[in-house]
This record gives sequence, structure tokens and C-alpha cells, in this order.
Amino acid sequence: MTSDAQQAVLPEKLNNYAVWRKLGLASLFNTIERNSEGTVIVDAEARVVWMNERYAARFGFTGSNAEGLEVEKVITHSKMRQVVRSGKPILLDIMPTTGGPLVVMRLPIKGDDGRVLGAIGFALYDDLATISPLYSAFSRMKSELASARKVLASERRAKYSFDNIIGISPIIVELKERARRAAAFECPILLTGETGTGKELLAHAIHGASSRANCPLISVNMGAIPETLMETEFFGVAPGAYTGALKSGRPGKLELAEGGTLFLDEMANLPYALQGKLLRVLQEKEYEAVGSNKIRWTNVRLIAATSADLDGMVQKNLFRADLYYRLNVVPLHMPPLRERKACLPVLAKSILSLIAHETKIICQSINEDALDLLAGHPWPGNVRELRNVLERAAMFAETPTLGPADLRPLLIYAKEARDDNYAEFQLAARTSGYTGAMDQFEAALLRKTLGKTGGDVCKAAKSLGIGRSTLYKKIKRHCLPSL
Repeated sequence: MTSDAQQAVLPEKLNNYAVWRKLGLASLFNTIERNSEGTVIVDAEARVVWMNERYAARFGFTGSNAEGLEVEKVITHSKMRQVVRSGKPILLDIMPTTGGPLVVMRLPIKGDDGRVLGAIGFALYDDLATISPLYSAFSRMKSELASARKVLASERRAKYSFDNIIGISPIIVELKERARRAAAFECPILLTGETGTGKELLAHAIHGASSRANCPLISVNMGAIPETLMETEFFGVAPGAYTGALKSGRPGKLELAEGGTLFLDEMANLPYALQGKLLRVLQEKEYEAVGSNKIRWTNVRLIAATSADLDGMVQKNLFRADLYYRLNVVPLHMPPLRERKACLPVLAKSILSLIAHETKIICQSINEDALDLLAGHPWPGNVRELRNVLERAAMFAETPTLGPADLRPLLIYAKEARDDNYAEFQLAARTSGYTGAMDQFEAALLRKTLGKTGGDVCKAAKSLGIGRSTLYKKIKRHCLPSL
């Protein structure tokens, strides 16, 4: 054919899919057959139709005397019959042979009507080292994924049990018993109580004792989420819901908690507009992601907590009555620390032991006089405040056992902060955090006491009920003047 004739035919072939498909399949077959360790073709009955000579020789045959035999009589561990029967390929497999393992690929051969006519198999490699880098990379990715899932799963499980709720007073014993019974049921639970009493700890214990313990526990602090983002946090975002949204969408807390428990802390902060959507979740077990019209079904157990007076908010139309009654099926009230002073000794010892374990501080016990001093404090910050006081006292204690002298300064300036400087304390806490605010008030207390004694450290230490060396350390830390 002349060059001009070739130019005339080529454009026609470029537009002819059937021609190019035939050429492509032939080229693909020839390339794989030429570069592989062997090739075999079987018919619809899994009988050998053709087998190249080097492959046949591997199994003690020639190409011609293998033809017509059932493939298993030639290749003992062949899965060609499985491909013929299922019509599905086995793209990558390892087949054992007497001469060593082979990496093989098996493909069905189908007619124009889709009927399976036979199958073709290629032995790609006879040395597994060829694919070892790929296998190693896959194994590493699999291991990393399993590790990540394990860490994520542990983060979304209950961290505390009922054993972590320390207390011997009748009110705590009864609360734990009611909570254990409630854990066995699927109804919503409403936890009430002042901040710092341990409502989240109780929620973890309930989840851990329920039939959902092996499923996720997702905690949401309503006070920490901006109102404009709360809907997306709860219900998720559909793919392409708005400009900037992820193409894959974004799961909400309800989806993440599927099959498990959703714990909503500071429930009173839920915007009124979203309360109706949450009520629908509780009643109908369904919701819609932001930007989607598709109904999603959910299987989640809800535990809510609040330090606010929800009943009073209902009376003022600040909280939906229907949602409140739906949440308040099993009410559990965490009592403040001042109402369970009998728990103080065991609580203090348990907290000190935990602090010693976490921080390696040597102070691990507290004497009876110090416990009596703790019992006289009102504990407006409850257990959280108790831990703060004990941790600070343990850090600067000069002996392994805490005494009244170690605790009295902390409780005195806490009282002064409540009685005389509460507004200032709030401002300091907002700007410097709780620890920073406590440092500021410790410095103010020492400065005030030293002023009253004219800078006399001995008199100031006696007034504060602490040792002179301890006071000197505090003076140096706060850079205060003294005699």
C-alpha cells in the first residue's frame, strides 16, 4: 500500500472503535503472553484449549498433549474452573506449584451476548520477590490503618466506669445503683448538677455498663461550639452542600455515634431552632444532613447533661417543653460536694494517689486535721476544685503527708475571692485561666498579709498557718518584698 493510500485509511481506522479494540486486545495478549511465565486458555468446561510450551513444560506436559484435558489434571491448584463458573476475574493471586509459587491472573472470556465461553490465565511471575515491595507497602498501610482505628476506637470508648465514681455517702451509693439500672435500658437520660460534680464521668460509666459499650461514645460540649456551626456539628454536611464544603461531605456527631451513645454536655446551650430537629431524632430516629433532602436513620442512645435549671427555662420559653420531657425520662442528679462531705476522705486520698501516679509527686496522703479543714470548705467548684487544691498543695508540700498548713492558704484566699473579690477573680480567670487566677490571688494574699505584718515573714507565716521556709519560697516565686 502506498503512503497516500495509508493516509486515506488511517483516519477511518482512528474513528473505528471495533478495529482499534481488536488491535488493542491482540497487542495486550501478545505483550502479556510474551513477558509472562506462561499462558493457558480453557473452554466453558474448563478443558485446556491452548497452553504455551514453556508453561506446559513446567507441569511435565507439552502444549499439544495438554489440550483437551481438564485443567486440574495439568495444573493441580488451578482456579480456572471457578472463573468459568462465576464469570468473574481473579486479578491477582498466588498459586502453589511443585516448582515454587506463581503470581497469576485469571480472566473470563465472554461472547457478544455476555455468555462465558471460557477463561484465560497468565502466570505473571515465578518469583514473589518481584512483588515484595508492593506487598510490603500494602502490609504497612494495613498495619497503620489498623493502628489508627484502634487508637480512634479507644478514644471513642468509655474512659471511666462506676468504680471511678468515688463516694461512700448514701446519696452517691443510691445514685450509682439507679445509674446502673438505667444503663440496661435504651431511653434518654438527663444528668443534672453543678459544674465540677462529675456528670461526664457518670455518662461514661453508663455507656460502659450498657449493651452499647463496644460502640462509639461521642461527647459534645454545647458551650464550646459556636451557634452558627452547631447544626453542621450535629447533623453533618451533604457533599457540595455549599461553597467550600468537602466533595465527600462531612459526617456529623450523630453519624459518628451510630450504634453507640451521644453525650450532650451543657444541654441548655442548644439553640432553640435546633431543639426541634433533636426532638425529631429522639422521636422518629431520623434526620437530614445540612444541604440534603435525604432522610437518614439513626440508632443512637442520648445522654444529656446540664448545670442549668432546664425546668425554669421551660417556664420562661427558653427551652422547648416537649424536648425537655423527652430528655427527662430518667433524671439523675449529681449532688454537690458540700452535700456529701462523708465522701471527702476517700475522695481526697483517691485524688492524691492519682496525682502522684500522673506527676510523680511524692505526697500521697493527708492527715485527719487536714481532712477536717477540707470539710469546713463549701467547695463551690466541687470535685474539680478539690483536685485543684490538692494538686497545688501537693506540689509545694515539704512532707509526703498533707497537713492543715499546706491547705489553709489555698482555702483562705479561695474564701476571700468569694467574699471580697469574686468579680476580680472572674476577670482573672477569663484572661489568665483558673491556674493563672489562683496564682494572682495567692500573690495578693501574701502581699496583703505581709503588709499587715510590716514585712515580717515569721509573723506572716504564723498568720497564714504555713512554715517560714514555705513562705520564703512563695515570696521568691512571686517576687514579693519582705524584711
